[in-house]
Amino acid sequence: MKIPFLARITLCCYFLVCFAGCSAKDKSITIVKDGKTNYVIVIPSNATSIERKSAELLQTYLQKIAGVKVPVKSDSGIEKQPAIYIGNTPKAIQTSQTAIPAEGYLIQTSSNSIIIKGGTGRGVINGVYKLLEQIADCQFIDKYCNTCKIQTTLTLPQETLQEAPAFQYREVYYPQCLDANYLQWNKLHRFEELWGLWGHSYNKLVPPATYFAQHPEYYALVNGKRVASQLCLSQPEVLNIVIAELKKKIADNPDALYWSISPNDDNGWCRCPLCSKIDDAEGTPAASLVQFVNKVAAAIPQANFTTLAYGYTHSAPKSLKPAPNVYIFLSTIDAYRDNPLATEGSAATFRKDLKAWTGLTPNVFVWDYVTQFTNYLAPFPNFNTLQANMQYLKSNGVKGIFVQGSGDTYGELAELRSYLIAKLLYNPEADITSLTNYFLKNYYGTKAAPFISEYLTALQANRESSHRKLDIYGNPVNEWKTYLSPSKIDEYSTLLDKAEAATEGNALYAQRLMRIRLSLDYTVLQQARFFGIEKYGIFVKDDKGEWIVKPGFAEKVKRFVENCKKAGVKELSEDGLSPDKYLAEWEAIFKTGVTPSKALYAKVSFQNSYVEDYPANGDKTLTDGAMGYNDFSYNWLCFYNTSMVATVNLGSVMSINSVNFHFLDDPRHWIFVPSKVTIEVSQNGIDYKRISSIIPVAGGEHYNTTIKQYAVNTGKNAQVQYIRITATCPNTLPEWRQSDTKKPMIACDEVWVQ
Repeated sequence: MKIPFLARITLCCYFLVCFAGCSAKDKSITIVKDGKTNYVIVIPSNATSIERKSAELLQTYLQKIAGVKVPVKSDSGIEKQPAIYIGNTPKAIQTSQTAIPAEGYLIQTSSNSIIIKGGTGRGVINGVYKLLEQIADCQFIDKYCNTCKIQTTLTLPQETLQEAPAFQYREVYYPQCLDANYLQWNKLHRFEELWGLWGHSYNKLVPPATYFAQHPEYYALVNGKRVASQLCLSQPEVLNIVIAELKKKIADNPDALYWSISPNDDNGWCRCPLCSKIDDAEGTPAASLVQFVNKVAAAIPQANFTTLAYGYTHSAPKSLKPAPNVYIFLSTIDAYRDNPLATEGSAATFRKDLKAWTGLTPNVFVWDYVTQFTNYLAPFPNFNTLQANMQYLKSNGVKGIFVQGSGDTYGELAELRSYLIAKLLYNPEADITSLTNYFLKNYYGTKAAPFISEYLTALQANRESSHRKLDIYGNPVNEWKTYLSPSKIDEYSTLLDKAEAATEGNALYAQRLMRIRLSLDYTVLQQARFFGIEKYGIFVKDDKGEWIVKPGFAEKVKRFVENCKKAGVKELSEDGLSPDKYLAEWEAIFKTGVTPSKALYAKVSFQNSYVEDYPANGDKTLTDGAMGYNDFSYNWLCFYNTSMVATVNLGSVMSINSVNFHFLDDPRHWIFVPSKVTIEVSQNGIDYKRISSIIPVAGGEHYNTTIKQYAVNTGKNAQVQYIRITATCPNTLPEWRQSDTKKPMIACDEVWVQ
């Protein structure tokens, strides 16, 4: 693996200067005194590239910290003088025969020598980073913030320190981790460096565009029909294609450590007789997958292969063991995040799966999640679970962890999350409180740090007292009555105001605090869509009684979008909503305004229950004056595998001319337009007259989110009190969106009567 050299030193805009406490302690050695040293840095005469880079790194930082350039010499020309020995020098080999685990290190100090040895991989450079942390408190706490105490005297205790990472694979997926220096300082990996082929890979290995038309038998048999949802793993030719393709890729990229052979991010696994035979015998669709990957692993024994225990392959086979060069990547996706994995009720299946997989193989990685994918900026108070989860996974034999945050776009508190998780991945027993305090003081300033700490504590405490679940596909709108209520947001905002005041005009600190405030600003904006014409909504009435956008609201949206761009927000959600697109949504909302309706605040009754997980505004949703937008999780009433039969009571008989309503078309979330919509009207609520029957056009395969509007003419000045809308949910999923576990859902928002 190539380790890019730390070509430049990126420091914060301030230095931490050491005054008291820098004198040598008992049994300590002095490397630099008053800006002078007689030490040299020694590397082996046949030094490896990483040993040379480690020495150069140490030399660079010692000069930055203490103003002295320590010479780098080969062990063949070293005289008897104080030295820092880097790597496998004769001195190091003679002094210590201790075996060092991969990427671990040994630091051994005596009266006139410091020995730094490392295990395979980045062990020796990890040791240099630790030495710099010991002598000058050097840490890379963020991509743009490297803290080092500038001092002219450097001391080090006489001791032997040996450490090794708790997990052999450690990755945090946040923007900070796109920086090579940050990765090295925090002892993290990046999947691009380790994997030649990553993630869901069926379509990369056997592309449907290449093979499906002539060889549908290569793909899954679902409901008696071949579809390109997954591969048919019992087809000999599929195995041959995959082996040939992987051999070619491995030859092109021999340094890669792992190669993924994993199902697509979809259901629809193969039910052909041969695949079903082993799956049924082993009690899981993962059996045919493991059998297939084992065959590939046997054909290419020099490589390591990973496969996903995710979705339909989450559960382990009864007895079929993965080959020694096969790694299982188990996902925690179905667990809520408010409690640790060890105790969270929704993680029970994960715990069972983890025990089963580790019973079959020692090679288990875990794919974990620490953000809200539907709203990357939403407050997500799960800090109470971070350390407990790492400790649980380590104690249960997990070898590596991929922690998925917001990726290369900025997400809520990305800097702090990335830093803490990196530390815990290396050492799950680290002092999380001390690490948090260290980060807050160095990143936001000593005076502002207490208020940020209070903010985090208040957010966490309010979530816990609300007993609300933390869902990675949740929504801050749905918490408007609990820990993200308008009054709680005011409480949090006051703490951030105090933090900002404490920075005393420091522009750097103010910019960092702005990124925290984005989460509250975003929550306020999203909730405003939900409140609509209510107190915390978008619209108010002017002096003429006309609905207008609240004064200053449009400017607030623009300011939020500008700050998103400054903070590095590329997407607001996993769906790819950019700040510019978000602004365009708001401009459309402002332009549309409020649609007058004689049904405003009318009572609505339902024959069938709507989905409890997405309650919107309950029975008031269809007449509260607030439109539904592109996010189904608020302002839409959802009906899962059942029809919506909604009766709107206008309160008295009145003249109406039309009935208007919307349905959502969002195939990614299994939401489709109704197969039929019937409108009936009545004066007494007993005798109904059908005035229209609509057959919505479903359309072909697509994965966009669109809002379908329908208007029904009731006749001029029709006398009506009750309006009954019957929307029939499709009986089956379309062929292009098949699933073994999902059924269709319909979603309706406001009903306008004019």
